[in-house]
Amino acid sequence: MTMDKKIEFNDFITSVPVESQDFVKELHNRLTELGCRTEIKSAKSGYMVSYIYNKKTISNYVFRKKGMLVRIYGAHAGQYEKLLETLPDEMIHAVQDAPICKRLAVPDSCNPRCSMGYDFRLKGERYQKCRNGAFMFLVCPQNNPYIQSLILSEIEACERSSWN
Repeated sequence: MTMDKKIEFNDFITSVPVESQDFVKELHNRLTELGCRTEIKSAKSGYMVSYIYNKKTISNYVFRKKGMLVRIYGAHAGQYEKLLETLPDEMIHAVQDAPICKRLAVPDSCNPRCSMGYDFRLKGERYQKCRNGAFMFLVCPQNNPYIQSLILSEIEACERSSWN
């Protein structure tokens, strides 16, 4: 593949696990309808597909050894904590096990150019998690409905905050 060839969504979708292709296509269509711009790049472990809403990355798909993951940038997670409470145990454990945000916990211990993480409550506990790992989940049939709800809730919260 030459460097100047634009990577298309159809190039990416062929690398998505078969059981999640319909989900990824449907969510892609929904996000596009809501005004998200898609950016697809080639990475060493596969494609990285980002969805950008009002100049902010909302989510991206990445490939790792354990499969295809979605990273949701939940800057407004505090506004949909009730939804977080409904996540299945495996997804809750992924959030709980994510690295802390050093910049939130001890501001001087992190690079000042680092984007601040997220401060939210889950299962009665307060969490301060790094934005790069806080909401990173395996894309699979069990998780997909929750992934969609989280991404759409983040877009809704972005929309509300842009009017303030």
